[in-house]
Amino acid sequence: MAIFNNTTSSSSTFLLTAFPGLERAHVWISIPVCCLYTIALLGNSMIFLVIITKRRLHKPMYYFLSMLAAVDLCLTITTLPTVLGVLWFHAREISFKACFIQMFFVHAFSLLESSVLVTMAFDRYVAICNPLNYAATLTDRMILVIGVVICIRPVVFLLPVVVAINTASFHGGHELSHPFCYHPEVIKYTYSKPWISSFWGLFLQLYLNGTDVLFILFSYVLILRTVLSIVARKKQQKALSTCVCHICAVTVFYVPMISLSLAHRLFHSTPRVLCSTLANIYLLLPPVLNPIIYSLKTKTIRQAMFQLLQSKGSWGPNVRGLRERWD
Repeated sequence: MAIFNNTTSSSSTFLLTAFPGLERAHVWISIPVCCLYTIALLGNSMIFLVIITKRRLHKPMYYFLSMLAAVDLCLTITTLPTVLGVLWFHAREISFKACFIQMFFVHAFSLLESSVLVTMAFDRYVAICNPLNYAATLTDRMILVIGVVICIRPVVFLLPVVVAINTASFHGGHELSHPFCYHPEVIKYTYSKPWISSFWGLFLQLYLNGTDVLFILFSYVLILRTVLSIVARKKQQKALSTCVCHICAVTVFYVPMISLSLAHRLFHSTPRVLCSTLANIYLLLPPVLNPIIYSLKTKTIRQAMFQLLQSKGSWGPNVRGLRERWD
């Protein structure tokens, strides 16, 4: 069975939608969407590559940043085929099997990103509140263990959802509000009681993401308390400046995610075009903005990226001049 096609809908498929009511403008809408996908793919690939190749960036903070870039890259690739398929070729149909696979990876990578943001908050807490034990706490072995736990966590918690979906039967031919499969919406079209799976999904989101948000907030309360106890104002600013990028990453990830979840689960009268817009913001905003934020605000990353560009291209003088102006 094809993953998606543009034939007449059947009882074993869903219909994807990019922007409801704006079908005639899909070609024009695809231009900024493609630009955003390009920025996300190139930006996160660049950050991941410079951290892997530059030995001086082999430190806990940058290891976690490379994890964030890898997750953003995977999340972008997960939705890229269906989004461009709908916008470019009006390929709206997606089979149940393909839909469930995409849905699993979308939610798995979202949980992964949430977990990575928690570890980055822990990294900032140790670096600011207990700097003398930073190297002893975040060893290479500890970072490896954290990485393994982060990868196992979404699989363990999403496994019951996968089992429940595989045993359920669905109404085919229904039109979704997004150009990808999203659990709170797909589950509405099951023949069995949809509220059970919807409740489980809401519980997982509140428990996992809610716990992550609370941990991040608690970490920053401790960080703020430590920073305020520093007498020198310049040292206070320097300590807080190391957290700016992470705070921005947390904001651009959790705000759209919570907004989209509430729009589907609590506000059933939400216009479909608003749901579609929130969904695209939720999946595109973090992968696009994270590499921009970290490259602009982190001098070490910026210098490493310029060095990589200089070594790969023949336009070294231009890159050197640009780097001197930025630094």
